Amino acid sequence: MVVCSGRSSRQVSAISEKLVDKLKQDLGRLSRIEGKATGDWVLIDTGDIIVHVFRPEVREFYQMEKMWQDGISPDKPQG
Repeated sequence: MVVCSGRSSRQVSAISEKLVDKLKQDLGRLSRIEGKATGDWVLIDTGDIIVHVFRPEVREFYQMEKMWQDGISPDKPQG
């Protein structure tokens, strides 16, 4: 999984579009893309790799990185 940010909705959409184009041209990989129209959070599914492109405020709100921080996993009891 890759998590990254753009500074604006327009930049998030542009980053996502360029990545999908490059994956297709350079590697022949077709990707599914969700959320490009709004540009707040775009998800790109390449099959083996998932890419999340966020606006900074949206990335801060969801805090996806915390799911894998400090060795905590969803299956591991917390206490």
